[in-house]
Amino acid sequence: MEAIDLLLTRRSVVVKDMVGPGPDTAELEKILTAGIRVPDHGKIGPWRIQVLHEKGQAALGEIFASRFAEIWGEDATENMIAFERARPSRAPVLLVVTADLHPDHKIPLIEQQMSGGAVCMNLLNAAHALGYAAQWLTEWPAFDAGVKEALGHSAETDIIGFIYIGNAAASPQERTRPDLATVVSEWTGA
Repeated sequence: MEAIDLLLTRRSVVVKDMVGPGPDTAELEKILTAGIRVPDHGKIGPWRIQVLHEKGQAALGEIFASRFAEIWGEDATENMIAFERARPSRAPVLLVVTADLHPDHKIPLIEQQMSGGAVCMNLLNAAHALGYAAQWLTEWPAFDAGVKEALGHSAETDIIGFIYIGNAAASPQERTRPDLATVVSEWTGA
């Protein structure tokens, strides 16, 4: 596939529509290697990636279920808790991308944050290039201090993406994209 065709055909696949198998070790290494080839002014690597396979996903599911039950108390039904327990296991591979920002560095925080967003986008593109489906989500666990701490991060750390990777159960439908005329303009001066 030509690089431009890859970019023009990349489409998120809803995680509920993913099945196995996921990338093998060599393919995942390629995805991760491509993922971190992003603009990174100051060469500070203001992001981290955790890889979760079946065992890690199950452990994270227990954390999600526990935190959900804690947060919602008596309003948390068994079905809701079971859904949260299964949340991290919806695809064969789950990547947790976090911001590792350096606030005192000369590189502005916005540039560090955007570098992390670029990592997430590169991971999606690399998965697509290898024929896999992927989706970038946050959802409530990304903002929960207990989840962050269980993953080994401080409560102040930002989880900028849960990247799910697998195969599409069916070809995804193309969604409507903005017309270029509504989002692009030429500026010629004051």
